[in-house]
Amino acid sequence: MSSNKVGFVSLGCPKALVDSERILTQLKMDGYEIVPSYEDAQIVVVNTCGFIDSAKQESLDAIGEAISENGRVIVTGCMGKGDDARSIMELHPKVLSVTGPAAYEEVVGAVHKYVPHTPVHDPFADLVPPQGIKLTPRHYAYLKISEGCNHRCSFCIIPAMRGDLVSRPIGDVMGEAERLVRAGVRELLVISQDTSAYGVDTKFRTGFWEGRPLKTRMQDLCEALGEFGVWVRLHYVYPYPHVDNIIPLMAQGRILPYLDVPLQHGSPEVLKRMKRPAAAEKSLERIRRWREICPDITLRSTFIVGFPGETEDDFDQLLDFLQEAQLDRVGCFQYSPVKGAAANELPDPVPDEVKQERWERFMALQQGISAARLQAKIGKTVEILIDSVDEQGAIGRSSADAPEIDGKVYLDGISGLNPGDLVEAEVTGADEYDLWAG
Repeated sequence: MSSNKVGFVSLGCPKALVDSERILTQLKMDGYEIVPSYEDAQIVVVNTCGFIDSAKQESLDAIGEAISENGRVIVTGCMGKGDDARSIMELHPKVLSVTGPAAYEEVVGAVHKYVPHTPVHDPFADLVPPQGIKLTPRHYAYLKISEGCNHRCSFCIIPAMRGDLVSRPIGDVMGEAERLVRAGVRELLVISQDTSAYGVDTKFRTGFWEGRPLKTRMQDLCEALGEFGVWVRLHYVYPYPHVDNIIPLMAQGRILPYLDVPLQHGSPEVLKRMKRPAAAEKSLERIRRWREICPDITLRSTFIVGFPGETEDDFDQLLDFLQEAQLDRVGCFQYSPVKGAAANELPDPVPDEVKQERWERFMALQQGISAARLQAKIGKTVEILIDSVDEQGAIGRSSADAPEIDGKVYLDGISGLNPGDLVEAEVTGADEYDLWAG
């Protein structure tokens, strides 16, 4: 067997996926071959997720499987720091190396150490595309604009794992975006821990792209990305006042009318215990203003039920918030303690059966809201980005649908389309999550 073959397991969120893409790109540039099976690999890299206990267990299981199937394993990612790293080594002492998130050089260095390889460059066989190795389909890609976070939400340990906010230079971000678009990407998904804080750490330093001065801030980035003529979708945007300046770009069609805003709760008391940076009443006011400027805007959010100290009155306030906000896409999680999070020390934990009951009530209300908002689209013509095609027809997404987390648009019986095509079709049906068009 050739000694330059590396297996790779990537777990976790889109931000971790981008980390994996960067590591794979560097390994490919260094002459390593990436293989899809344990038996063909000389070594396996596992990029872990450590956000919640279930994700940690999935990561530990993946490490154990890689050791069992291959025997030579390098671990990186969000579980690669502090107590989690020690837990990995105690449970799996055969692991060769453990590093934290975004540790690109350390991971590549470990591969070089344990699988020494002197690359023989073949310019016809070893080309790495200018946009790097991507783990997403060819027609969409994640564009990570920063690492870390300056917030100290009591339920979250991201700053402990990934550090404070570090914004990428805007020239680097725009250069990567341009390479992706040239390679055929039709949708750029902008991600970070806090997209609306982009550039705060650099005092919005002026950078350059193609000789043009651009400030390292969210509005300048969105304006510049809007020039590419592809879908630009914003994730993880806190409802700060300056986000209002982005909404006209959506109304003008320069970026998608879509915001992923992690609101987490509707009770002021719970938000205070969560140490969230935005108040519920201000968020509702901001949502109303956004819809006045851009009536077609799609709003996605996530919420937590059963947070320590959450009373029935707090939960009722959350349901009232949900009813008033009329959000299009919503995810809801039952609170679970995360090792190292400040919320673990809060009094009055909510019993599991109460969490479950509240989660069910929350989801029932939101399903009704979502179904009604999707029903209102029947008869309208929407633009659809095609993701897959089979003998039944085509499946795509509208501007209201982010890949993996939102709904789909089914074009049954439609032929002659390919993944990456942009088409228009009239909506003919809807349920709680998906649309049908033709």
